[in-house]
Amino acid sequence: MNLKNYKTIICTAAAVAFLGAAVFCGFKIYSHYQQIDEQTEAFAEIAEVVENAEPEEEPPKDKDEPVSEGEDILAKYKELYLQNEDMAGWIAIDGTTVNYPVMQSKNSPNFYLKHNFEKQYSDLGVPYIQEDCNILESDNLVIYGHHIKGGRIFGALEDYKSKSFYEKHKTIQFDTLTEQAEYEIIAVFKTVAYSPQGYRYYDFVHAENEKEFAAYVAKCKELALYDTGVTAEYGDRLITLSTCEYSAQNGRLVVVAKKVD
Repeated sequence: MNLKNYKTIICTAAAVAFLGAAVFCGFKIYSHYQQIDEQTEAFAEIAEVVENAEPEEEPPKDKDEPVSEGEDILAKYKELYLQNEDMAGWIAIDGTTVNYPVMQSKNSPNFYLKHNFEKQYSDLGVPYIQEDCNILESDNLVIYGHHIKGGRIFGALEDYKSKSFYEKHKTIQFDTLTEQAEYEIIAVFKTVAYSPQGYRYYDFVHAENEKEFAAYVAKCKELALYDTGVTAEYGDRLITLSTCEYSAQNGRLVVVAKKVD
């Protein structure tokens, strides 16, 4: 085999390999976006279940009569809870795409980072509560969600970098399975995870005392992108929404809100 033919074979093989890699990458990208579209549609169907749920007429109870397990779940969430008992609540923000179930898997941390409501693999995942949070007792519930383009999942939180957007969307609806509640945003900030330079906001779940609670709120306000004029005091219940933020490696965008009485 002469040198010219050898070079031709090498170039042809390289071209075939390059074309194969391009086709493979194209297929992966197509599959990714197809899955996003499918899961977005699935979330819309889940939301319809909640919106179309018939309210229950509850018979009067003796106040001393114990409530059976599951009996006090809000009517609009019962059907979904029966489908997946990892469901812990529902989160919605008016004027955004945020309108999702919220999960918690205490024995499988971060399970819903890459699984859908049906517990199948998903690039979108489902918003979920940190495993060491007690939904009824914790001072702060840390809720994670992917930053997906198009404002999907917690990608919608990106708009909170703008104070003008915050001014029009100051509250978050976060329901547990047994209680509907509104939360008022106190701070929006950026930080980095897994770094000494970042703020470990996810470590704050239970306040040992008033000083510890005040320190968390003060740090969030210190890092805030703008002043909301809202703060929180010891005894308030907080939620902290966390998603990726791409201006820094391992960046995080964090929205902290307090429950409105």
